[in-house]
Amino acid sequence: MPAPAFDTIEVGDRLPDLLLPPVDRTTLALFAGASGDHNPAHIDIDAARASGMPDVFAHGMLGMAWLGRLLTSWAPQSRLRRFDVRFSGITHLGNAMRCSGQVVEKLEHEGERCVRLEISSMNQYGQPKIDGVALVALP
Repeated sequence: MPAPAFDTIEVGDRLPDLLLPPVDRTTLALFAGASGDHNPAHIDIDAARASGMPDVFAHGMLGMAWLGRLLTSWAPQSRLRRFDVRFSGITHLGNAMRCSGQVVEKLEHEGERCVRLEISSMNQYGQPKIDGVALVALP
């Protein structure tokens, strides 16, 4: 996929949203296997309840992976220079996530023309789950 061009991007431009289906147990089990993160709170209802949760919930890194997918659907991974997030909420079963991003700055960084993006994910109720920033070099 070709990256967007620096000269055609403006502050305020939005990335196309990434809309995901509701989180289910299969997704959590598959991510646990793929990532090696077998924390029982994410895959075992009894362990989740023992930790005070009503049921299992998504791995934080799964949410970050979705934001990475948002970024790499907009520009190739090779263009990503920085990707930082803050986890602000738990993604529960049944949450249908929306990942979004917006250009907030155009700048030069280490000799490359870049854009700084604010990125976030929220569920179908508008509850924020992850907020972050990314730096992407553009041709």
